Amino acid sequence: MRMIICPLASGSSGNCTLVTFGRTQILVDAGISATKMTNALKELGLSPCDLSGILITHEHIDHIRGIYVFSRKYGIPIYANMGTWTGILKRDADIPEQLRFAFETGMDFYIGNVNVMPFAIPHDANDPVGYRLRCGELSAAVATDIGHINDAWLSQLSGVRGLVLEANHDIDMVRNGPYPYYLKQRILSRRGHLCNEDCGRALIRLVNEGTQAVFLGHLSGENNTPDLARDTVTGILRAAGIEPGRDLFLSVARRDQISDMVVLDEAML
Repeated sequence: MRMIICPLASGSSGNCTLVTFGRTQILVDAGISATKMTNALKELGLSPCDLSGILITHEHIDHIRGIYVFSRKYGIPIYANMGTWTGILKRDADIPEQLRFAFETGMDFYIGNVNVMPFAIPHDANDPVGYRLRCGELSAAVATDIGHINDAWLSQLSGVRGLVLEANHDIDMVRNGPYPYYLKQRILSRRGHLCNEDCGRALIRLVNEGTQAVFLGHLSGENNTPDLARDTVTGILRAAGIEPGRDLFLSVARRDQISDMVVLDEAML
């Protein structure tokens, strides 16, 4: 069995991550157009019809933009909690009922052979979640749109082998940038987004608990850069004795195109 993690897009303009365990292939979020998702999957040698399901973290448009057309065109099951479904259906209620699957945050379920655990995250949405996915000894997680570090969501990520973790912004860039005051306050709030520094601090714990591969995700186009995010996180990890490239694979997920692919095999563990 091998596990693949590949962000198809990650940023404030749209989020979508492919996670596969053998023949079970799952998208986490569908925040880009159906055409872009289809083309990205094709580039990876896949078809939308190969997907086992789509997991939605919350109802903001950069996480659900493509599900309406995608679901109707390809008949792919969509999984979200009831709070998120309320937000999704306010935008467009024409998602076939047979494709709507609801779960309770904190209660695990299965898609094929993959155990899915949706866990609560602090963000300004109805009932936002991150996801931990597990099959045998392999595990992955996607955790973005996080206002602050707390033990509840960090504990859910303990021991995951591969991870997409938010590094949304540089605090000084937000404070000194052109955004209106209310938007700066939202980003920096405890229900906003995770900054580069906090991402690095969280990763110290997670790498020490077994994480081997990390994508820095959901970068702001206005308040961050890939080099700044990577350098900030790398500096924090090095200060803790953790060397990217030696102790873990570290990459910045691309905003508008397919990122690098991480492949982990049970034989490697």
